[in-house]
Amino acid sequence: MKKSTITLSLLLAAGSFSYAQKQDIEKKFDGKAAIAEFTYLASDELMGRDPARPEMKLAYTFIADQLKAAGATPVAGADGFYQNIPFKLSAPPKSGTIKIGNSVFTQGQNMLVLDGKSFSGTYELVDVGYGLEADFAGKDLKGKIAVANAGAPNKLTPNELFSEGRGKTLRAQEAGAIALIERFNVPSIPWQLVSGFLNRTQLSVDQGSASDLPYVWIEDVKNQMKGDKLKSAEVAVDGKVNIPIEGKNVIAWIEGTDPELKKEFIMLSAHYDHVGVGTPDAKGDSIYNGARDNAVGTVAVMNAAKYFAKNPPKRSILIALWTAEEKGLLGSGYFANNPLIPLNQIVYNLNIDNGGYNDTSIITVIGLGRTSADFLLEEAVAEFGIKAVADPSPEQGLYDRSDNVNFARKGIPAPTFSLGFTAFDDEINKYYHKPGDHVDNFDLDYAQLYWKSYILSAQKIANWIQRPVWVAGDKYEEVGKELYGGK
Repeated sequence: MKKSTITLSLLLAAGSFSYAQKQDIEKKFDGKAAIAEFTYLASDELMGRDPARPEMKLAYTFIADQLKAAGATPVAGADGFYQNIPFKLSAPPKSGTIKIGNSVFTQGQNMLVLDGKSFSGTYELVDVGYGLEADFAGKDLKGKIAVANAGAPNKLTPNELFSEGRGKTLRAQEAGAIALIERFNVPSIPWQLVSGFLNRTQLSVDQGSASDLPYVWIEDVKNQMKGDKLKSAEVAVDGKVNIPIEGKNVIAWIEGTDPELKKEFIMLSAHYDHVGVGTPDAKGDSIYNGARDNAVGTVAVMNAAKYFAKNPPKRSILIALWTAEEKGLLGSGYFANNPLIPLNQIVYNLNIDNGGYNDTSIITVIGLGRTSADFLLEEAVAEFGIKAVADPSPEQGLYDRSDNVNFARKGIPAPTFSLGFTAFDDEINKYYHKPGDHVDNFDLDYAQLYWKSYILSAQKIANWIQRPVWVAGDKYEEVGKELYGGK
């Protein structure tokens, strides 16, 4: 047989197999059940799925019950189908001032107490640069206040500011400091925006005794609070309130069929929380139901679990429904730093997050073009008559604003599989973080195409003989090589 004939035969066989996979998903997908799940997760009964509200228990219990009924298996080290997270609800102090030299900083104006207990008194200040480990070395901080720049060199995005700050509070606490003050000198992020967002009750991961350490930002865009001005501070912070809250990631797994490939995991993830109850709209609706963001994604992952539990692929499947994405990617961040599966066994993360859609002929993949498995996503989506397109709004920084980034930073190839959008336009903003984000104004035919194409995408990658990698030159390529031993 000629080589060209053999090649054609192989292509036809591959196409036939792929078509059969698609038909199998079509046959076994229960659209009515999926819509019922979608309707419940976005119902008023769940009060917008705010992690700090008691109704969140209804959401995570429902999801865990669905995974159990599907036949998925709890992950070793979890609490059944849950990874418990020690959250803390932290309210701003009733009053707060810090005087440094001739400058007076006031809570909610040019100062924000982000964490810790109330404290008062006069304390010596010690400059610790960016607050890196080397910056703390050799410095006497017992009973003193550590003063650092916010963030770190080349780490000045909002998420990085918070993640770096958590590390600094731990170092400050270990060094015996009484508090940590960060000079907020990030010109790219307006202080007014920061103050408006953070001068309210916040959810964070409790770090034990380090969370008792007062953690303060002061406005210092001109970077003037240094040198002789940093001698001592007169502090009066009163009425700080901290309440423990238990958060839950919902986690399960399905064993693969290949003796070798089953040692690797494809992680299918979506956040199931939303923003809860807020300002009423013109109709008086104050419940932010979050059908698009992200009940639709939660249903996709749940139904992938149902399908793969009965039709396992070659690689194992890790199912992950994150809590507190809307509070700063907290649930996924906790798992990334406290993994129940070794991260070097998780070879790909097909994440889901959404703001909405304005084009039902496409799927928008945030990160398309960055991994070697992209063509499989394009193939899977095409089989359902739609097209996979790359992020049309890179200026929004969407890749770094969803749970996938917590795993990309560890080296795991991690795109986000989103509803189709061509721009952040009025159609998106009509529903994004609005009370009107309901199932009854969602195109349910499109929802089913979305769910099924997600399952087929996951199946293709889980069965692919090659391990997905970052494309050459990607900013996460090197950390990916480190994670997987240079492979």
